[in-house]
Order: sequence, then structure tokens, then C-alpha cells
Amino acid sequence: MKLVYWMYTGPAHVGILRVASSFKNVHAIMHAPLGDDYFNVMRSMLERERDFTPVTASIIDRYVLARGSREKVFNNIIRKDKEQRPDLILLTPTCTSSILQEDLQNFVNRASLSSRSDVILADVNHYRVNEFQAADRTLEQIVRYYLIKAREQGILKNQSVTTVPSVNIIGIFTLGFHNQHDSRELKRLLEDLGIKINEIIPEGASVKNLINLPKAWFNIVPYREVGLMTASFLQKDFGMPYILTTPMGIIDTADFIRQVQKNVNKLAPFFLNKTFDYESYIDYQTKFVSHAAWFSQSTDWQNLTGKKTVVFGDATHAASMTKIMVREMGINVSCAGTFCKHDSTWFKEQVQDFCDDILITEDHAEVADTISRIEPSAIFGTQMERHIGKRLGIPCGVISTPVHIQNFPLGYRPFLGFEGTNQIADLVYNSFTLGMEDHLLDVFGGHENKKVLTKLLSKETKFYWTLESQVELQKIPGFVRNKIKSNTEKFARQINVRTITVDIMYSAKKAFNI
Repeated sequence: MKLVYWMYTGPAHVGILRVASSFKNVHAIMHAPLGDDYFNVMRSMLERERDFTPVTASIIDRYVLARGSREKVFNNIIRKDKEQRPDLILLTPTCTSSILQEDLQNFVNRASLSSRSDVILADVNHYRVNEFQAADRTLEQIVRYYLIKAREQGILKNQSVTTVPSVNIIGIFTLGFHNQHDSRELKRLLEDLGIKINEIIPEGASVKNLINLPKAWFNIVPYREVGLMTASFLQKDFGMPYILTTPMGIIDTADFIRQVQKNVNKLAPFFLNKTFDYESYIDYQTKFVSHAAWFSQSTDWQNLTGKKTVVFGDATHAASMTKIMVREMGINVSCAGTFCKHDSTWFKEQVQDFCDDILITEDHAEVADTISRIEPSAIFGTQMERHIGKRLGIPCGVISTPVHIQNFPLGYRPFLGFEGTNQIADLVYNSFTLGMEDHLLDVFGGHENKKVLTKLLSKETKFYWTLESQVELQKIPGFVRNKIKSNTEKFARQINVRTITVDIMYSAKKAFNI
């Protein structure tokens, strides 16, 4: 076991609670000791919702350890059933409480007999799966529970698909990266195409409406991390096709729309006696709604051509950003990486032709060392890479969870669709260019006048800068100072010198032609 102070994905119970709290009128009972109940604070702080997070902690204390948990868990379920009348109560342990190896399914079975709410146990292995995997499994479990229940009751017997094109959007949920904004953009895009939204799950959905899922013509899964298992279940049991292409960037958004057209035209001739052609819509949106295509040809943008960057994040966003950078912006991705180790095969297939190197890791120190070695002009990653970039003096645009509250904006900032291309273009351009303005702080006496600290990451060799060399370093404009410092230390490492003098600085300048 390895102790870390930074994690890219949380434990399994966080993913379960994210799904449960996304549904309307679903309450989660978390069987856990004090210390595991931080989800409520995290969600209320980041999402800034008006309502309280529907999660109750059934605390494990010394009395529980002495007598067992059954009565306490049972009483908490019955109490919430009487107080709030939820449609579903979801019981989940945490990694810590799973050590007790209690028969929680037996607790659920007993509570189901006395509760008017449906009660189920989140069926995931808390030791083997992370937050994303648990969320994906929990959403599929809830959908499966209600559809199989409806099938057994004969409710689905006479159900048919809608007479107009309709879709389900699967995987929009709380604490997702710009999920609410992406949902609005997808709805707008589909409305433009004349397609009805059947259901969006789990965010804002009612479990009572899950029986309506098979009415849609097909499903859309915007993000691989959550929703793929549900879409696979619906395809296998109900014959519903699904689209897994993320409409992010001009090229993939166009590809997404063509896949929508393909699926719509499977049923449109039978129900509407016609077929659909969206090519003119793609052409108009690309030319006049998405300004990214035009801007990438502008003089401003040409200054970024050939610059190198590092991309790191969840599999969906990191793969999409890598392809956008290379295909649509002419930027060199020196390294593309993801922390979704369980999806590494797919990720490698997506990015192998668009980057120099691929990094699959959950270790932020390894990511930091890679960035330090490559010395990119900008980074596009998570909140962790933003901190790494801050230490190295490299600007960073955040493109994936984990994120800070700044990436839960109140304003409209989608990453999907044609409007999303504008947001991405702004993010990329500003990340590269705003870092160049640091020299103005030197000119006007800003905070950059403080001493430059050695920014070593992981196990780098330490160097001693003489007082004269530090003074000389301060004379260099701020926007290139860290680059000069890094190259000087690289030169010193090559000639096996640990003390950096002014002479070493000039020798490095000559060696690197800087």
C-alpha cells in the first residue's frame, strides 16, 4: 500500500454518492466511520446547490464495533424513509467500513420489508475499483434494477419507441467537469437536429422515469468514464444502439453528428417516411458558430504553431484535447497521459498517432517529473497539473477533474459541441499567451521581484547558485527566467557541476544558444 496526499480519483464510495445524489428524491445511507463523511461538504462547496446533499452517514463507532451494525443501519434506513419519503434508498459502505465484512445485503433485505421506499445495496468492490468505475457500475445497477422490475411487472410489455427521433443522454452527473454546461449544449445541438430528449440520467432524473429509457431510438454517452456500462446493458437487453464519440472539437463534433444521422435514419423511413441529412448544418456551424476554425488560421494563432505541450487528465478529455491540439491547432503534444489506468488500452489507441509519448499513471510525482523533463510551453491537465505548472512557471489550462471551485463556473462554459470549440480555443490561446506577460510585473515592480526558488520535482539533483549568479538571474525578464534557469541546471548536470556561477550561466547560454 502506498500513502499519497494527492489522488486523481477518489475511493469507490464517492462515485456511488455522486450518482445517488444526482437523481431526484434518492437518498444515500453511507455506512462509515467519522472521517469518511466528507462528501456532503465537498459537493455543497463545489456545486453550490441550494438544497442539502441527500446523503446520511450511519456512523461506525465503538458501540457499533461492540454490538454490530445491523440495528443502527436498519433504524437509519427506516428513519429516512419516514422523514423524506425517497423513491430509493441506496446503502453503501466505504473502504474503511468494508473491513468489518458485514452482511449488508441482509440489512437491506430486512429494511425493504418495513420501508415504502425501494432499498438497494451498492454492489461494488471498494478495494478494487475507483470513483469512476464505482459510479459507472452504480448507475448501471440502478437502471437495471428498475427496468427488470418493470419487465417482471409487465409494465414494459406494450411499450414502444417514440414516433419522432429521440435519445437518452447517459452520464451527466454531479461534480463532473462542466457536465451541466455540456448537457445544455448537447440539448441545444440535438434540438437543432430535430431530435427529442427522452431522458438525461442521472442528473435531475427520477428513478420512476427510468422505465422510459427503452422508448428512445438510441443512447448518447458523452464521457467514457460514466455511462458506458448502462449503455451496454440497454444495448444487450433492449437492442438500443449507443454513440460513444465525444463531440469535443470541430472534427469529433462533426463525426458525432454524422453518427446521430446514421442512427436516426435507421428508423426515420418507417416512422416519418423520410431520411435526414445534417451536412449543411455541420458546414454552417463550423464556419459561423464555431469561431475556432477561423481563429486557428489567424495571425495571432500562427505564433503558437509548433509549440509543445503536455496533456493529462481523464481518458475522455485528455484524448479529445490531444487530438484537437494536433489536428485543429497545429500544436505539438509532447506527451499525452491519463490516470484512468483501467481504460489504458482505449486511450493508447486514441492518442498514439498524435503525440510523442504516452503516460499512464496515478502518480502525480511521475507526471511532475515528465513535465519538468519536457519543459513544455503550456500544460493542459487537472488541478494537480496546475499546481505543478505553478511551481515550474509554466501556464496550465484545466481540462479535467480533479478540479477546484474555479472550474464550477456560474456562467455558461461548455466543452462539448460547437460552442465548446470556442471555449477550448480561448482556454488554449490564453494559457499559452498570458504566461508571456510576467515580464510586465518586473517592469512595474510586481510580485515577480521576489527571489526565484529552485523548483525541483521528485528526485532531481540539487544545485547551489552563488549570490552573483542569483543577481544575474534576476536581471532576466520573468517570462523566460525559469526557462533560462532550467537550461542552466541541465547544462550543469551534463558537465557534473553542482555550483552554478555566472561563468556557468554564460557557458550554458552558448551551449543551448539562448
